[in-house]
Amino acid sequence: MDSGLGTQLMACQDAPDYAALCSIIEKLALELVLAEPGKDNGLLPVNSLLGDLEEVARRMEVPEALGAAIRKGREWVDALFGAGNFEESTLSRLRSWVEWMQAAVSALHNGQAITPLIAEAAESSTATAPSAAPQAVEEVAPEEPIVLNLENDGELLREFTNESHEHLQNIELGVLTLEENPTDMATLNSIFRAFHTFKGGSGFLNLRPINRLAHELESLLDLARQQKLAIDSQVINLILSGGDTLKRFVSEMEAQLGGQGGGSPISISINDLLARVRAVVQQSQSRLTPAPVVAPTLVATPVSHAPEAGGTQEAPGGTAGHQDATPGSSGTAGAPECPPAAANAAAAGGSESPSKNGNVRVHSGATSVKVDTLKLDSLVDLVGEMVIAQSMVMQDTDLLGIQSQQLSRNLAQLGRITKELQRVAMSLRMVPIRSTFQKMTRLVRDLSVKAGKHVELHLSGEETELDRTIVEEISDPLVHMIRNAVDHGIEPAEKRMAAGKSPHGLVHLRAFHQGGNIVVEVEDDGGGLNRDRIVAKAVEKGLITSAANMSDSDVFNLIFAPGFSTAEKVTDISGRGVGMDVVRRNIEKLRGKVEIQSTLGKGSRFTIFLPLTLAIIDGMIVGIGTQRYIVPTLAVRESFRPTADMVSSVQGRSEVVNVRGRLLPLLRLHSLFGINARAADPTEGIVIVVESDRESRCVLVDDLLGKQEVVIKSLGETFKRSPALAGAAILGDGRVGLILDVDALVGQRTAPLSMAA
Repeated sequence: MDSGLGTQLMACQDAPDYAALCSIIEKLALELVLAEPGKDNGLLPVNSLLGDLEEVARRMEVPEALGAAIRKGREWVDALFGAGNFEESTLSRLRSWVEWMQAAVSALHNGQAITPLIAEAAESSTATAPSAAPQAVEEVAPEEPIVLNLENDGELLREFTNESHEHLQNIELGVLTLEENPTDMATLNSIFRAFHTFKGGSGFLNLRPINRLAHELESLLDLARQQKLAIDSQVINLILSGGDTLKRFVSEMEAQLGGQGGGSPISISINDLLARVRAVVQQSQSRLTPAPVVAPTLVATPVSHAPEAGGTQEAPGGTAGHQDATPGSSGTAGAPECPPAAANAAAAGGSESPSKNGNVRVHSGATSVKVDTLKLDSLVDLVGEMVIAQSMVMQDTDLLGIQSQQLSRNLAQLGRITKELQRVAMSLRMVPIRSTFQKMTRLVRDLSVKAGKHVELHLSGEETELDRTIVEEISDPLVHMIRNAVDHGIEPAEKRMAAGKSPHGLVHLRAFHQGGNIVVEVEDDGGGLNRDRIVAKAVEKGLITSAANMSDSDVFNLIFAPGFSTAEKVTDISGRGVGMDVVRRNIEKLRGKVEIQSTLGKGSRFTIFLPLTLAIIDGMIVGIGTQRYIVPTLAVRESFRPTADMVSSVQGRSEVVNVRGRLLPLLRLHSLFGINARAADPTEGIVIVVESDRESRCVLVDDLLGKQEVVIKSLGETFKRSPALAGAAILGDGRVGLILDVDALVGQRTAPLSMAA
C-alpha cells in the first residue's frame, strides 16, 4: 500500500462530498440489482450515476486506489454502450465492482486502509473484461433516431428542453471564454457540467443520440480537465459543433412538443462528429505514456476495521445490519454500509432529473415555478384593470365627500398595496437583454473567423430590462447590424495598422435607459461610412438625383433602402443588399427608430431607440382642450408659464422660447394633433421643456393635471403610423390618455400634422 495513502484517507473522510459519494454508490448498486442481462434497462441510469461518481470523486481528490477503480468501471460501462445492453459477464463484474466500492468507501470513512490492489487480479480481470470504449470510427454505433413519447413524457420533455437552453448558452459562452483563456479551469468545469447534465437528463428520458454525443464530449472535456488534452482551435470547434448539434435536437423536440412535425422520428446525424471527437481523444492518448492502471480485486475481501459505536447501522432500504450476499445482490457480507448521512445527500452531488410535474424544480433549497406566458399576460392585464378600478374608487366624488380618517387610512393602504402589486406584476414581463447580447458573442467570433479578422466584442448594460416581446424581436436586427459592423465596418488588420490603429477591431454593444426609452447601441472603431460612395450608389440606383442639400444623417439613412449595398464584392457574410432594410422594418414594427452617426476613418455608431411597451412609467398628465396626454417624466426637464418677452418668432414663422438665454423651438401640441386649445396664447398656457439625446424642445399645453404611474399599452392599427405617440394608458378616472413620444417631438421639424386625437 502507498505509504501516504493512510494520510489521504484520514484527510478525505471528513470531506463534505463523502455523503454524496456514498449515496451515488448505493444508487449504482440498486440499478445493477435491477438490471437484466441482454437488456438495456438501467444502462443509461448506470452511465449517468457513474458520471456523478466521477465528478464527486474528482472534487474529493480520492486516493489513487479508488480513482483506478472508478476508471475501470468507466471502461466497462463505455463498452456496454457499444453492445447496446448488459452482457452477463460484465453485469456480474460490475456487481462485484460495486461491492468492492462499498467496502472501500466504508473503510475510507473510518480512516482505515483499503485492501491493497494486486496486479495479478488486474490481469485476470482484464482478460475476461470487455474491451475499452470503441476507438475506431468503424465501431461507432449506427445512427439512431429519437421517437418522442409525447403522451407519457410530454411534461418531462418540456422540462428538459426548457433547461437545455440555459445549458446550451453556458456551453457557447464558456467555449468562447475558453478560446481566449484556455487555462480557465472554472470555465472548463462549467462547460463539463453542462454536458454532464445533458447526459444525465437525456439518459433519464432515453434520448440515446443526445446521450451518446453528450457523453463523448464530456469525455473530451474530462481529458482537458486532467490536463491531458490542450484546448486548441480544433477542440474549440468540436465543442461548438457539439453544442450546435444538441441545439438542433432541442429545436426539433420543441417543434414536436408544439404540435409540429407530426410525431415523426428526429433523425440528426452525429456519427461524423463522434468520429472527429474520438480521433482527437485517440491522438491525445497516443501522446501520453501513463502508468499502468491497476484494477481493483473483484473478489469480496474482508476489510479490517473496528466496530462502530452504536451497533449496527440502518441501510437506506430500512433493514438493519447487512444485506444478504446472494449471487447478484449488491451487498457484501460483513462490509459496513454507508452512514445514514448519505440518505440526505441527494442534493449534494447527485445529478438533477426533471421533476414529475414539469412545473416546479428545486435547486439546493431555492424553488422556481414555471408558468405559461399567456397566464402571465392575463395576470398583468387583470392587475392593470384592478389599478384602474382602485383609482376610480379613490377619485369617486361620493367618497371624497365622506370625512372619515379610518376610510382615508384604508384607502391609502389599498393604494400602496395596489401600487406594489402592479410593480411586481409588470416585473414578471420584464427580462434582461443579457441573453440576446450574449448570443452576439458567438456571432462575432464566427464572423471574424470567416472574414479573416480579429474582432473583439465588448458588452455593457446586459442587465437592462425591457419587455420580453422586445427582447425576442430585437435579436434579428442586432444580428444584421453586427454582421454589417464586422464585414463592412472593421478593416483588415493591414489597413488598420497602416492607419495607426490596433490590428484588432472592436465592436461595442450596449444598452441603457434614456428619456423613458431603451437605447441599444452598436458601435465599431472601423472605417466609418463613406458619404461619397453612398451618394454615388444611391444616384446609380435612382434613389436620389443629388445630395447637395442632404445632411450626413439623411445620406446615411439611405443604407436602409431595400437592396442597397456599397460592398465591392459579395461574400457569404453580406454584400447582397439585404439586411439593413430588415433592421429598420423590424425596429419600426416595435415602434422604435434607428439613428446613425459615423466619422470616416474612425468608426460608426448605430443607435436604436425602443419604447417600453407594456411597462410601468411615471408620467406627467397634461390637458389640451378636452384631451389628456401623458409625458414620460424622465424626459421632462422643467415646466413654467412663459412671459410675453420670452416668446418670439423666427422669420415670422417658427416660434422659439428663451429659456435662460437659450432659444428652444416651441411646439404647439394642439396644432400638431388638430384639436382646439383653451390657451392659444403661450402666456396663458404651460410650457414643458422636454429633452432627448441632448436636444430640447418646448411643448405648449393648457394645463398640468398631475403625475401618475401608468401602464403603457400598444396602440391599434389606427395610430400605429403616428410619429408622436408611443402608446396609450387608462387613467384613474377610466379615460384614455395618449402617451407622447418625446424623441419624435424633439425631432419634429416638419409642418404641423393634421391628425385628430
